[in-house]
Amino acid sequence: MTFLIQPGARPNQVQLQALALSTWRDAELLVRLRWDTFLVADRASRPGAFGAYLAALDAEAMAADELAYAHADLANAA
Repeated sequence: MTFLIQPGARPNQVQLQALALSTWRDAELLVRLRWDTFLVADRASRPGAFGAYLAALDAEAMAADELAYAHADLANAA
């Protein structure tokens, strides 16, 4: 298991990073589930299934942005 928490960070920052990582992982799982649903959908439900997949991708992108923001201190150090 990989931890992306910087040693010595304030507890609030550590909690923010952990929450952002958990949110991103949940969003990534939803993307995978929506894609699997799309793959097995019948012809009539494919457009809706694909729309749900696209919405999940958007949510995952927002979660990735939040994760990057939570680790902005690492990006600034690089």
